[in-house]
Amino acid sequence: MPKKKKRIPQPKFRIENIVASASLNVELDLYSIAMEVDDVEYEPEQFPGAILKLHNPKASLLLFKNGKIICTGGKSEEEVRNAIKRAIKILSPYIR
Repeated sequence: MPKKKKRIPQPKFRIENIVASASLNVELDLYSIAMEVDDVEYEPEQFPGAILKLHNPKASLLLFKNGKIICTGGKSEEEVRNAIKRAIKILSPYIR
């Protein structure tokens, strides 16, 4: 009986979620941001960062007082870059 050839799987994949971190090198006023910016959640008793949800591109950004941000949900480097640019535009009035 001949030996069966071992079949090696060739999976197809697609990128669904990129996680990126960045530093704005500024301090953010999370209380003001949460009160005045739509689509921002901030519950400091639960979590030390505010969550900014963008719709275009679809991404969520964790914002921290020290200016660090974590961007999740992008499907490409360009989407992440655009999400961070939009966040900076939205946050610029609240930067100290």
